Amino acid sequence: MKYISTRGQTAAKPFSEVLLMGLAPDGGLMLPESYPQIDEVTLHRWRSLSYPDLAFEIMSRFIDDIPADDLKDIIRRTYTAETFGSADITPVRTLGDGIKIQALSNGPTLAFKDMAMQFLGNAFEYVLKRENRELNIVGATSGDTGSAAEYALRGKRGIHVFMLSPEGKMSPFQRAQMYSLQDENIHNIAVEGMFDDCQDIVKALQNDAAFKAQYHIGTVNSINWGRIVAQVVYYFAGYFRATATNEQKVSFCVPSGNFGNVCAGHIARMMGLPIHRLIVATNENDVLDEFFKTGRYRPRSAADTFVTSSPSMDISKASNFERFVFDLMQRDGGKVQALWAQVEGGQGFDLAGELPRIHEGFGFVSGKSSHADRLNTIRRVFAEDGEWIDPHTADAVKVAHEVREAGETVVCLETALAAKFADTIAEAAGEAVEVPRPAALAGLEDLPQRVTVLPNDAEAVKQLIREALG
Repeated sequence: MKYISTRGQTAAKPFSEVLLMGLAPDGGLMLPESYPQIDEVTLHRWRSLSYPDLAFEIMSRFIDDIPADDLKDIIRRTYTAETFGSADITPVRTLGDGIKIQALSNGPTLAFKDMAMQFLGNAFEYVLKRENRELNIVGATSGDTGSAAEYALRGKRGIHVFMLSPEGKMSPFQRAQMYSLQDENIHNIAVEGMFDDCQDIVKALQNDAAFKAQYHIGTVNSINWGRIVAQVVYYFAGYFRATATNEQKVSFCVPSGNFGNVCAGHIARMMGLPIHRLIVATNENDVLDEFFKTGRYRPRSAADTFVTSSPSMDISKASNFERFVFDLMQRDGGKVQALWAQVEGGQGFDLAGELPRIHEGFGFVSGKSSHADRLNTIRRVFAEDGEWIDPHTADAVKVAHEVREAGETVVCLETALAAKFADTIAEAAGEAVEVPRPAALAGLEDLPQRVTVLPNDAEAVKQLIREALG
């Protein structure tokens, strides 16, 4: 299995090289040359597998430059009941109204990012040790990627993490999870701007070939293919847990800002998983909703990006969206390069003529949710089911209700646990409430915090990295 760039100007590369590289040298994102195809017999065999065994079956079709026994060991050390709370890893539950929720947030940082990041941490360590290399991760987070990456990589041999976050834009719990870490290889940077500014800085460093080479820069953002391949697994697991036979179809409703999570669902569907529809749920930052309804993709500036109560989706430039557009453009890298030249020029692009293929061929539909919507949904789910859901998951549940067809089985992908957003839960409840959290995280917000505040400037971040690495 070799990987190619969405912009068509990078030589095909093996998985281990792609794992460490982040953005392709031509500025594109790496994807497999073709998607493995899964037939009905294989799907039937996979239905009874444990999560680690299922993960190996799927990932081994994308990763052929790590020996099978070593890959199995990495996966089995990653997906354990001790790390994720149960042997099921991603159990599916059904709300009273029939909407299903796949629990993806039982890992160390209570967010779905742990599902991929725990694998990434172990895979990084393996490849770096094998090749006697070091890696300096530069990432951006709107809330959950940062803590998931830091918890997965803290203390790992040969790795430093420089994580950028928008100053003051995350919940107190999210900030405390990241900034309270005291490990020497973890460096938190609060950027005076929005998440998209942080993401732009990461891309600027990735595109500075000399700096990237000198300081061995990689990334854990969802532009990293290792994240996406790990996320493909839980779509298969969710499908098996939501159905009794492989004759049934399931739709997934996915809270989305950067398009990485739902991109994995697109790949699972392309592989042959019987997914009826992929429902993209956005908050007030509805760039993706606008695209899937009109065909127009119009990324917005940081000044035009809303700060909302589902902060992990406060994104107006969906970096993973390019992977889907590559498939939509029938894998023509030149066309993708031209479209993204328009994006980088501030114009965006219009693919309204492709809407029939987007909806019928690729199964995409979308909806959006507002602050009032998510409060109402959080309140209603608690009243009917006795459980608190986080605001991002609430966005998905609201949109699933809105677009669900008669008889359609819809699985909403849980983004995080409600404990990470106590203020929003209290607002929905109309009073302060005790939202359950693991005992290990009691008093998290009271721990000392370590963070450096920097202006929205790539050169300032480069200088901090130079000083930290000597």
